[in-house]
Amino acid sequence: MIPSIPQPKFYKRLYAGYIALFFVYLSAPLIVVSVFAFNDSLFPSMPWDGGTLAWFFGNEDPYIGIFNDHKLLESVGVSAFVAFWVTILSVTVGTCNAFLFERTHFPGKNLLYIISLSPLVIPGVILGISILVFSNFVANGVEEAFGWDLEFLRPGLFLVIIGQFAFITTITTLVISARLRKFDVSFEEAALNLGATRRAALWTITIPFLRPALIGAGIIAFLMSFENFNTTLMLVGSDAPLTIAMFDRLKQGSTPVLNALSLLLMLVSGGLALLSVFVQRDKKS
Repeated sequence: MIPSIPQPKFYKRLYAGYIALFFVYLSAPLIVVSVFAFNDSLFPSMPWDGGTLAWFFGNEDPYIGIFNDHKLLESVGVSAFVAFWVTILSVTVGTCNAFLFERTHFPGKNLLYIISLSPLVIPGVILGISILVFSNFVANGVEEAFGWDLEFLRPGLFLVIIGQFAFITTITTLVISARLRKFDVSFEEAALNLGATRRAALWTITIPFLRPALIGAGIIAFLMSFENFNTTLMLVGSDAPLTIAMFDRLKQGSTPVLNALSLLLMLVSGGLALLSVFVQRDKKS
């Protein structure tokens, strides 16, 4: 519906109802999960048996809260470790990609740009399987040829980081490139005319201008890594990140502790998302 074109009241109400139903459809599952995080029951579903905080702070079996569930807390640490390195690598390489595509001209640039963005359209499962098959092929070939066992090329955290880095870098590249495209190169040229070196101009003028995009891209990369499941499932080893640990727990039949953990993740993710939007806003003069 285009606001500038007059519409009958019936269509306006129908459109408003559609928007309302759409947001209900999106929020209803999250609300249900959040509510049952406080259900005094051993099952994360109906019926409602009263309110409790045991699934957050409980320490007596079977009411083991998330803050006393050592296995889930360990998986949170694993996910944070993976997300940290994925964020560092993705923002670093994404920044380099942004300068490459926005500041330089070379033959095949458009083709290279398309290739660099191709992981966005590849399903996470396919990407994970491809990396796993290729890494095992290399590891097996090296072991057969030289007798070296390249353990880091087997399923484990290294492959998880590489797999997530492969597609999250495309996101950070787009975010940082969009900010760099707005930069007025004349500021750098003025600094060079005043005697600054290219490195000094970069670190004192360009990077501060890119800081909102760098922070925003870092937050996005961290969240995407922390909550990734498809690619991680194909590459994980014995150290399971949080999404894999929750999946395994759910298959076995879990208590509402997963609801409590989901609620905490929603709050943290929502807070970081709002922070990302805030830091990327252009300051009004």
